[in-house]
Amino acid sequence: MTTTTVNPVLRVAPASPSVAAAHFRASLALYTDVSDVAAALASGDGPGFVLVDSRSAQAWEQGHVPGALHLPTEDIAERAADLLDPAVPVVTYCWGPGCDGAARAALALAQLGYRVKEMLGGFEYWVREGFAYGTSRGRERRAADPLTTVVESEACGC
Repeated sequence: MTTTTVNPVLRVAPASPSVAAAHFRASLALYTDVSDVAAALASGDGPGFVLVDSRSAQAWEQGHVPGALHLPTEDIAERAADLLDPAVPVVTYCWGPGCDGAARAALALAQLGYRVKEMLGGFEYWVREGFAYGTSRGRERRAADPLTTVVESEACGC
């Protein structure tokens, strides 16, 4: 008698293509990434959304995405109507993948009737991908992290 073991990846069968497509379509309706936000902010036509930094004042001063609106999560219920147009989508971000502040801010905004997405990676990946950021000292930029984006190498002439 032969026993077959199934590896951990396939222990639960993959979803059908139609179920997978529906899942990923829904995911893209809720999330965006740092590179897409940077490209939209850099476009000459305007991004078509408001980028909201949901972190504390101290975090904002330490560094934030240029062009973002500072609206801490705890202030959303009180201040959103004065700062945001309900017809314009909102993209939220917080520190990074280990922080759920952007999700909490997105939930608060959605409950107020705003169309909202979360920027995956947050401020951490904005910096790690080498994009400029604002601080209380002015604009800064760090070298891109080769684990998050393609970095040209002088050694290979790429």
